[in-house]
Amino acid sequence: MSTAKVIEALAAIPYPGMAEDVIKLKVVKDITVASGTASATLAMPAVGSRLRPALEAQVRQAMEQVAGVERVELKVVEETLSLEYGERNLIPEVRCVVAISSGKGGVGKSTVTANLAIALTQMGNKVGILDADILGPSIPTMMGVERPLELFGKRLIPALGHGVYYISFGFFVKDKDPVIWRGPMIDGMLRQLLGDVEWRDLDYLLVDLPPGTGDAQLSLSQLAKLDGAVAVTTPQDVAVADVRKGMAMFEKVEVPILGVIENMSSFVCPECGAETAIFSEGGGAILASEYKVPLFGKLPLDPVVREGGDTGQPIVSAHPESPQAKRFLDLAQALSEEVTRRNLKKRLTHVKPVFTLNQA
Repeated sequence: MSTAKVIEALAAIPYPGMAEDVIKLKVVKDITVASGTASATLAMPAVGSRLRPALEAQVRQAMEQVAGVERVELKVVEETLSLEYGERNLIPEVRCVVAISSGKGGVGKSTVTANLAIALTQMGNKVGILDADILGPSIPTMMGVERPLELFGKRLIPALGHGVYYISFGFFVKDKDPVIWRGPMIDGMLRQLLGDVEWRDLDYLLVDLPPGTGDAQLSLSQLAKLDGAVAVTTPQDVAVADVRKGMAMFEKVEVPILGVIENMSSFVCPECGAETAIFSEGGGAILASEYKVPLFGKLPLDPVVREGGDTGQPIVSAHPESPQAKRFLDLAQALSEEVTRRNLKKRLTHVKPVFTLNQA
C-alpha cells in the first residue's frame, strides 16, 4: 500500500458538476498512508454545501477500497474559496461580490436579494447587502431595520437584520425626497458605501442594483471587482428584452453572468394553492439558454412572500420551513455551487489562492 495508490483512487472522483477530479482541484489534500491507516483532508470549497454528504461518502469509500487500507481518517473542513480576497482595494475583507441585476424595474429583484442573502446566511456564510438602488432603495424596509447610521471611527457601521449586514442609499435620503443625481455623484456615493463601511469579514456581498444599464452598474463593475451577476427576470417578453440588455452590459464590462432567476413565474392562489402562469412562461429559460448559464430556479408570485417584505420579515427568516422559503434556499445553494465551480476552475491557473477555513 502506498500514498500513490490512494491518490490514484481519489483521482477517479470528479467534483460534482465538473470534469476535473478532486485531486487536480485540490479539494482532497494532505494525503498520507502509514501502518494501514490512510488519512486525508476533504476541503469543501463552499460553506454549507448540499454536495458535501455525497462527496464525503465517495471519498471515504474510494480510500477504503484501496488494497491494504485498514482504517480511514478523513478530516472535513469548509473553506470559502476566493481568488480576489484581499485584492479588492475598497473592500479587501469581502470574498465574493455578486450583483443582483434585472435591467428592468418591478421584477422583484430586492425581494430576491433579501431572501437570498438570508438563505446564504442560514447555510453558514457571513453575508452583507449593498442596496445600490438609488431609484427605490427598499432593502431597509424589507430587512426590518431603518435606523440612523452609526460610526466606528471614521467608518460607517452597517445595519444588521436577520443575520445579514446591510447598507442602503435609503439611509441617506428622506422617504419622500426624489434622488436626482448625476454620474459623478453616484460614483462618489458607491465609493463611500464600499470603502467607508465596516463590512467586517464577509463571504458574500450581494449588491441590489437599480433598473437599467446606467452609471451605478458601470461604476460598481469598476469599483468592486464583481465575481459575477445574477439576472432576475419575469417570464413575459417585455421583461426578458430589458433583462437581456442588462446581461449584455455585464458581458461588455467582462463581468460573468452566473445564472438567471425567474421571478413571478406563476401566481399561487392563497385559497386553493393552484398556480396560474399570469405573466406567460419560459422567459428565464430563454435567457439562460441564450447566455449558456444555469437557470437557478423559478419563484411563484406568492402573497406570503410579499407580506414578509412589507413587514420587515422576509419569508426565509420568518418561516424557514415553508415551501416558499425552501425555494430561496435552493437558489442559494445553486448560486453557491456556481460560484464554487467557477473559482475552482480559476484555481487551476491562479498563483496564490486564498482561503478561509472553518472546521466542519
